[in-house]
Amino acid sequence: MIFRPGQRETAVWIHLPGQAEPVVCGRVALRQLGPNAASDYVYGRSYLARSDAIPLLPHDLPLERGVHAARRGLHGVLRDAAPDAWGRRVLLYRLRMSESRADSELTEIDYLQAARQRVGALHFQPGVDRLEINEPMDTPDLETLARAARAVETQAPLDPELAAALLHGTSIGGARPKVLVCHNAKPCIAKFSSTTDQHPMVRLEALALDLARRCGLEVPGHERLDVAGRDALLVERFDVDTTGEHHTRHHFFSALTALKLDEMEARYASYVDLADYLRRFGASPVEQCHELFSRMVFNILIGNTDDHARNHALFWGGDTVRLTPAYDLCVMPRVGGESTQAMEVGSEGKRSSLSNALSKCGRFGLDRLQAETICRDMIDTITDTWADAASHAELPTALSRHLMRRSVLAESVLVDF
Repeated sequence: MIFRPGQRETAVWIHLPGQAEPVVCGRVALRQLGPNAASDYVYGRSYLARSDAIPLLPHDLPLERGVHAARRGLHGVLRDAAPDAWGRRVLLYRLRMSESRADSELTEIDYLQAARQRVGALHFQPGVDRLEINEPMDTPDLETLARAARAVETQAPLDPELAAALLHGTSIGGARPKVLVCHNAKPCIAKFSSTTDQHPMVRLEALALDLARRCGLEVPGHERLDVAGRDALLVERFDVDTTGEHHTRHHFFSALTALKLDEMEARYASYVDLADYLRRFGASPVEQCHELFSRMVFNILIGNTDDHARNHALFWGGDTVRLTPAYDLCVMPRVGGESTQAMEVGSEGKRSSLSNALSKCGRFGLDRLQAETICRDMIDTITDTWADAASHAELPTALSRHLMRRSVLAESVLVDF
């Protein structure tokens, strides 16, 4: 597919639950050009006629004819499928386009269509006859991909091999270097260290995932590697089912979308509101709310303050929602003192403390004793396994010692608990 900038509409395709082949489900069109241009979504008649059609969201975009208008920009579920900071950076580098020029020439539809590979069940392209999907089943080797990511960061010229590597993974969210790969026959996300890292962030993310698993949280499979002298983290994709003859995709959307917020409103996101959403639409809502509470407590205990609403997501198969495995967890070094989470925690707003987390535990379906038990068990697990987990992540000893009681299990977090 030839990329032509300035597009104002696109067909939307979806992998329905359990099906390997995607189908056209509708079309999205911008009402005007410019930043935050509002858009309209319309389901296709053929899609509405299907007995297995599902709405794109449980709380919005019902299976009805007519125009579904967005308040601003794209509907959240479509924006979730678009490239984020890193993906857009790669795209602009590939197009040899400055940010100022991109602001004036590229539309959100362009970003949707330009991503050659993406996570989730949605795809975008102008035509409705046949969908061109570039699955990462024959990806360049990790060393080549790492060199390509470094070239983007340093604005270095690319040889043809690296230019081809840049076609991978341009729809993934976040600001750090990453690509979609297939490793040992498993679809994965490969995350690389950045030229701007002041700490070994890849190892700190691997450490956080390991600690989360030890604390009983659901996390994707992962493996840390050395690639051409750089840290890399392979995280198995939870949106692709590789069992059987064909790959099937799982549809999911962000907590930001669940809460009917966009980037300009992200500061209003709340764990408590997300728990309310799970009670309304979730499968096994009691268990899901307990899992969400545990993830919130874990983020507080390890100092992960990047727990914004795009770093939480929910599977949707047309019946009920459930939390995806936890992702983008990271132990974050800090000097000390009180900190705040990216999402509201409790009666004290975003304050990072267990007392704040416990203040509204009832909204998660927990009584005080149950909630305190979750906190104490997690504290004990982190305390008992920290040295082993840090060693497994090959964290420098000095940094491991510095993190404990400053970022991890910090005094400000445990006060009044």
